[in-house]
Amino acid sequence: MTDMRWGRDGTMGQVVQEAGTMQSRIREGLPYPLGATWDGLGVNFSLFSANATRVELCLFDESGQEELERVVLPEYTDEIWHGYLPDARPGQLYGYRVHGPYDPESGHRFNHHKLLIDPYAKQLVGELIWDDALYGYTIGHEDGDLSFDERDSAPFMPRCRVIDPAFTWGRSTEIRVPWSDTVIYETHVRGYTMRHPSVPEALRGTFSGLAVPEVIDYLVDLGVSSLELMPIHAFADDRHLQEKGLHNYWGYNTLAFFVPHPNYMSTETVSEFKQMVARYHAAGIEVLLDVVYNHTAEGNEMGPTLSFKGIDNASYYRLMPEEPRFYINDTGTGNTLNLSHPRVLQMVTDSLRYWADEMRVDGFRFDLATILGREADGFDEGGGFLDSCRQDPLLSQCKLIAEPWDCGPGGYQVGKFPPGWAEWNDRFRDDMRAFWRGDEGRLPAFANRLTASADLFNHRGRKAFSSINFITAHDGFTLRDLVSYNNKHNEANGEDNKDGHDDNVSWNHGVEGETDDAGIRELRMRQMRNLLATLMLSQGTPMLLAGDEFGRTQGGNNNAYCQDGNIGWVDWNLSDEGRGLLAFTRQLIRLRRQYPILERGRFMTGKLDENLGIKDVAWLTPGAEEMTVDHWHDEEAKAIGVVLNGHAQPTGICRFGSDVTVFLALNASDQDVDFVLPDVPGGASG
Repeated sequence: MTDMRWGRDGTMGQVVQEAGTMQSRIREGLPYPLGATWDGLGVNFSLFSANATRVELCLFDESGQEELERVVLPEYTDEIWHGYLPDARPGQLYGYRVHGPYDPESGHRFNHHKLLIDPYAKQLVGELIWDDALYGYTIGHEDGDLSFDERDSAPFMPRCRVIDPAFTWGRSTEIRVPWSDTVIYETHVRGYTMRHPSVPEALRGTFSGLAVPEVIDYLVDLGVSSLELMPIHAFADDRHLQEKGLHNYWGYNTLAFFVPHPNYMSTETVSEFKQMVARYHAAGIEVLLDVVYNHTAEGNEMGPTLSFKGIDNASYYRLMPEEPRFYINDTGTGNTLNLSHPRVLQMVTDSLRYWADEMRVDGFRFDLATILGREADGFDEGGGFLDSCRQDPLLSQCKLIAEPWDCGPGGYQVGKFPPGWAEWNDRFRDDMRAFWRGDEGRLPAFANRLTASADLFNHRGRKAFSSINFITAHDGFTLRDLVSYNNKHNEANGEDNKDGHDDNVSWNHGVEGETDDAGIRELRMRQMRNLLATLMLSQGTPMLLAGDEFGRTQGGNNNAYCQDGNIGWVDWNLSDEGRGLLAFTRQLIRLRRQYPILERGRFMTGKLDENLGIKDVAWLTPGAEEMTVDHWHDEEAKAIGVVLNGHAQPTGICRFGSDVTVFLALNASDQDVDFVLPDVPGGASG
């Protein structure tokens, strides 16, 4: 019998054995769980590929530099290749080489010369180094992606590492902040701590840096309930950005869905992430993750072969039905993950469960979530992924937040996600910006947004918290830039200021950018206070962008995705104006918590409750008259009073509420307006 094995130099050699005498260290193993699983005695390796013909497990030394051997996974069960190594241990570095047809015109791009990342890897070691050898085809070849490249990509690829998942959570307990009490704070692991004076330099930009007591204490004092982290799954720097001296700072370019980004770790174990979560939970703060399951870092047909493309391209990606050489690009990034495939759907839900269970994350914000609900005929709120989350006993208890749009046809789906989901509400962002900018005819839209956008979300038993209200987010102007710039200033991105949104519904108040004019500065501060107050006093779930509470600027850059530096990092050197705005924001959040009428889950309609004889919300002119149709259609009207009645029915049971009634007076005109306090039952004065 002749056994073919790969030598350390990458060449195939022969080992001749008499029949019946061959002893192999690899055992059959099990198809589940997928990935590399340490069971206390050895490691089970399992990889899905429906179209592969052979899978080789590549084992590396501790440094990751030397490939020790290649072991063929011996068993193939239900389209899963698997094997068990009894002498493997946590810390073992590995990767895969997958054999199969290289036939791009049929959707297959197997190339065993390329080392591949395990889709279920739990840790990566080493950097992705951009080189032409990473591509399955030969760059510059006249046949383009139809050519076949035989260079070994291993010298340029990170290695997967087998982990020991053991971790002592101690007294850390599960946190379930009710939606009604939720105030989300969106931030970036690296950018939030790189300039923080209380974070030791060695920990800046890491999970450990984010867990420094002073950072957590600040958020507790601010009053937020939930920390939403921009992507922390292992991601790749784009080649074209590196060539410009820039970086994929935001991280929306996933390499591996189970791996904490290596550059965010100050230690060698994934327990660092768990320790961070435990510390936030001890402080009563949830941890939410911004996750990117709509595409990967492999791009389109001209992109590199790093993982999925080389493992089973035709299964993992949505390909053009008539021309499977090409990718469906509903994401605008080159490829679209195929969640219609059961194994891909399984991988995504397994990833979510891993972060929710093993890492104890409390919820997820899904980037370009319309992709996740796409089936062959377009977006379907009953699609496989959305249904799988709703019925899952673990995921259904997590906070699930959709960014309800993508770049594909019919991609804008705000208000169309199923019950159990909350959604980023860009209508709130745009309508509130327009109102405070002084645009005419904005009162009807303003009223809808202030009361949790019932026109969009009040159906199928959904609650007011379904609307994630925000004025700013990572994508776009910061709050300070919103009131300081009419136009974007993205020159530092190296794209001739052509990237980023052109219509920001912003206003510079007379001067573009920074100014010493005291009047303009005061007006800008007032506008920031107006916008923050509207955010925190509206029905729905508020989301605050990190640094907006003290007026952080990005110098007018509204697309800082590649700005891993002072433009993208939070500056903690606060001015007097910044400290004043911070104190104001703290007080707003305390007010929201103090008055339950501001956090009701039940939508307010403004209709008379005939059983109780009251309205849950009343809209008034500055003179305390109820708004009429003519008032609503007055294009020049920019001031309005709002009564949120604490006695209104709070739940489905017909009874009076016991909350304090709140009156809001809002004036977006450039003139002073006198408001008459309305008569309110139980009020001390009118």
